[in-house]
Amino acid sequence: MTAHSISAFLSFRRIGAGLALVASATLALAQAPSPSSADTIKRGEYLARAGDCVACHTMPGDKLFSGGRAMPTPFGTLYSPNITPDGETGIGQWSADEFYAMMHTGRSRDGQLLYPAMPFGAYTKVTRGDSDAIFAYLRSVPPVRQPNRPHELRFPYNNRQLLIGWRTLYFREGEYRPNPTRSVEWNRGAYLVEGLGHCSMCHTAINALGGSSESKAFEGGLIPMQDWYAPSLTSNKEAGLGDWSIADIADLLQKGASRRGAVYGPMAEVVYNSLQYLSDEDVRAMAVYLKSLPQHGGSSGGSSASMSKEEQGLLSSLGSKVYQAQCANCHGKSGEGKLPEFPPLTNNQSIQMTSAVNPIRMVLNGGYAPGTIRNPMPYGMPPFAQSLTDDEVAAVVTYIRTAWGNRGTPVSAKEANALRSSPLY
Repeated sequence: MTAHSISAFLSFRRIGAGLALVASATLALAQAPSPSSADTIKRGEYLARAGDCVACHTMPGDKLFSGGRAMPTPFGTLYSPNITPDGETGIGQWSADEFYAMMHTGRSRDGQLLYPAMPFGAYTKVTRGDSDAIFAYLRSVPPVRQPNRPHELRFPYNNRQLLIGWRTLYFREGEYRPNPTRSVEWNRGAYLVEGLGHCSMCHTAINALGGSSESKAFEGGLIPMQDWYAPSLTSNKEAGLGDWSIADIADLLQKGASRRGAVYGPMAEVVYNSLQYLSDEDVRAMAVYLKSLPQHGGSSGGSSASMSKEEQGLLSSLGSKVYQAQCANCHGKSGEGKLPEFPPLTNNQSIQMTSAVNPIRMVLNGGYAPGTIRNPMPYGMPPFAQSLTDDEVAAVVTYIRTAWGNRGTPVSAKEANALRSSPLY
């Protein structure tokens, strides 16, 4: 090979290598998200957090959004689906149009009616732009090949056609429409609370058909199959927010604790998975909206068992002894508490609600506020289920509900016993 031909050959090799590099770079650019799509995915991740999608679609310790989490209901057990972008077992073959239709109408890709454990009654309010962003984010997570587990519903609830009647009674399709008489901040809060946050699903009583009345929205109720009570947000006798400051509401939502108390049980999971990640502006908007809820109505938790004054006196006497031995060190001899670590029990609304479920469960199971970005080392309460009898649990709960000017009603040992086998969440 001549020197000229060698030089030409090397030049050709360099040109070929350059073309290969250009082709490789072009392919990499094609595969990488564009700045605009990356921003959409990031926004979708934020919105998926706001919707707390991970709570239902991820088994604790399992792969993100791979589904399979059991959701017990009075009608049987539902299992959440895989919503990773796997092409066979997830949503890999879905389009953005199909995803929005599911969110908006409560129907799956094949037209099948969804059970209302999926909060489509709230998600129907989500805008098309936000739905597309959530879909883009879900398409960006690692795909997981995991077939969906069939639901285990009793007859006749396994007949999806019955959902037509349910939807006629309880489902109103349509995106959120801003209230022109309210501020931009209030409308943003309403959109998050009524839509992605689906807060009314827990804070509104569920009837025998698994539905709830709009006229009873946010008036509180027992959470089916979880044995926790979601208090009324519209009654100052319970968790009504009329005399709360915006800052206290925002702290409770975002930190999991405020000067007014802390969250436990299912609400702790909501704060941990979802609300702690929202922006200060969005949390404040939610607080503004929640504080504006009209204060009316009572509670839906049911009344405690009737009890003679003599029996109540005996319970209170025993409860005082249990309290001084087990509780006073943290909560104070007169229930004054030690803020910010230990909440006061005097004039504590959560202690005095019509339903005694939550204070009984706290004594039995203990509880910790969630560890959050702004409250990374929360204080908690140990469980007493193993060390206190049903009579002692009933006694100490009766005591804290009726002492120091508290206006709660007494509880019985039967009520305490009934909650010993309840699931923690």
